[in-house]
Amino acid sequence: MVTVHQLSKLLEACKTWRCPDQLHPFAIKTGLTHDTHFAAQLIAIYSRFTTPRTTRKLLDEIPERTLRIFNTILKYYYGHGQHKECLLLFPSLVSSKKLDLYSVCISLKACAALGESDYGKIIHGLVRKTHGVSWHAFLGSALVEIYSKFGKMDDAICVFDEFPKPDTVLWSTVVTGYLKNGGPKRALEFFARMAREEGIVLDSIALVSVVSACAQTSELKAGRSVHSYMIRTGLSENGLSLLNALLNLYGKMGSVSYAANLFDKMPQKDSISWGCMISCYAHNGCSKEALCLFDVMLEREIEVNTVVVLSALHACEASHDLNMGRRIHKLVIRKKIDLDILVSTTLIDMYMSCCSPDEAIQVFDRMPVKDRVSFSAVLSGCVENGRARKAVGVLSDMLASGFRPDLFDSVKILKACSELGVFHQTSCVHGLIIRDGLYGNSFINASLIESYAKCGSLEGSIVIFEQMLDRDTVIWSSMFSAYGLHGKGHEALKLFHQMTKNSSISPNELTFLSILSACSHTGLLEEGVDIFNTMVGKYGIKPNSKHYGILVDLLGRMGELDKAMGFIDQIQETVGADVWGALLNSCRIYGNSKIGKIAAEKVFDLNTRDAGHYILLSNIYAYEENWCEVARVRNLVREKELKRLSGQSFIETRHEICAITNDMCH
Repeated sequence: MVTVHQLSKLLEACKTWRCPDQLHPFAIKTGLTHDTHFAAQLIAIYSRFTTPRTTRKLLDEIPERTLRIFNTILKYYYGHGQHKECLLLFPSLVSSKKLDLYSVCISLKACAALGESDYGKIIHGLVRKTHGVSWHAFLGSALVEIYSKFGKMDDAICVFDEFPKPDTVLWSTVVTGYLKNGGPKRALEFFARMAREEGIVLDSIALVSVVSACAQTSELKAGRSVHSYMIRTGLSENGLSLLNALLNLYGKMGSVSYAANLFDKMPQKDSISWGCMISCYAHNGCSKEALCLFDVMLEREIEVNTVVVLSALHACEASHDLNMGRRIHKLVIRKKIDLDILVSTTLIDMYMSCCSPDEAIQVFDRMPVKDRVSFSAVLSGCVENGRARKAVGVLSDMLASGFRPDLFDSVKILKACSELGVFHQTSCVHGLIIRDGLYGNSFINASLIESYAKCGSLEGSIVIFEQMLDRDTVIWSSMFSAYGLHGKGHEALKLFHQMTKNSSISPNELTFLSILSACSHTGLLEEGVDIFNTMVGKYGIKPNSKHYGILVDLLGRMGELDKAMGFIDQIQETVGADVWGALLNSCRIYGNSKIGKIAAEKVFDLNTRDAGHYILLSNIYAYEENWCEVARVRNLVREKELKRLSGQSFIETRHEICAITNDMCH
């Protein structure tokens, strides 16, 4: 006679569905299915090899269904993602009065997975009625978790309050719930309550949630308190995930020294640790340190992930380290992550920042999938690197791909249109702006005013200006510049006086920069000096290098080079390249090599990378027919590897932008 024990051993040895399928009829024939232990084991084996439907059919055939049998089925359903079947089985559990902690918690987890908050409340009410919620802290954690998942933190707190002595898991679940529902401050308040409770031992999992809350609320002091607690309790020796969270917090808060000290003392480091530290350096103005650490990481052959690569590329972008950027580019190609959309976009930003637009465009062209951010990166970079014509082409591709330019993109493309002087393209962008609901924004309309003015349509600028009822300093300033570009300095001055008398807007640094520029373009020397004195005397605005540069340019345009030099000598602070460059240009116009040499020496002392300043000095020497000095200065340009953008003229023909270069016929 085969015993239950022997049959159980046979079930344990089953490797395929055929074995239980053969043993099941024998068990029915011998009446062994009435043995609850064997029945539970049989269901467990069936659940491994058959479908949920077959397993449920077997359950229905068992005359006496014990709690163990129900829980076996529940475990199977939940483990295989059959959450709906879990809830369909729950009424049978209730009717047979075989609920226990395990079955309730599994059912609650199924509710959470299905988003059945109402069903979860029914289970909650049933448990309160039969056992009381404080039946077990584990159940409380499950209830808090389900309520927090549905954003019902008030209900979660009600559950928590029913436990006279909540354990660490229950406390931690509430803290995590607040974090998931956008309440980092409440999470920290709850943690403070938790820390004051006797007998509650804070583990690394709970503390990771707290540090995350500190990062979200920029609570550096609280984060340092957690760090101190870790040191006192010895958690810093094995809590790697917690230490990484602290590194991230210090990096976000700009506490580079704290982060570096923590990183150096960490007994163990993983790739996340290295990535956090490199990111900390890269995003806090320590690009050199970030790249040095990245080099160490490569030397030690530590696994480099996408996050580390992105941080290193940001450091290259900030420090304009093109060579290191190229090294990283080769690395990502070897690791086959160069086509990742985020990596490619960051490479574009890096190359554009390092004044290598051709390499950036190559990366962009190789991207199999492009999003709006990647289009925006290459568009902006082209504009900043003097590739206005390419930027207009990128906009066309962007629109063809179904992406619309945002406010930032629109400002950039209008700048490109301004540089090209293309009226039709400006009008098209204007139409896009109106269609996308961006018209009326101060920066957008100011860019439109500037673009129309530079395209030769002062009337277009005036129309936009007059349509703006709520004008801020940006709009007023752009209109002053528009009048100045068209040599209408007097109109700009009238508008300036209208603003100061009839408007509540007070002029700022930008306003005076624009009106001074209008005076300079029109040759209004006395008026320009008066405006400068008004800025300093009446409004108490301290001039910057650009203000000084425009006034020097104004004096220089009028041939007052000695006065310009005398004005510079009176400036108390350090004079920038804007000022000396303006004087150098005026010396080139009037062929004054004496003052021109002084201005050039001052510009060169500032280590400017602008080849134009060297060309200006070379032209002054050429005017004097001093060919030896011309050759010397041009050799300096080659030795310093300075780049000068070639001059181009653009003509808009049949709505197409045509470039004319190296043509002596026009």
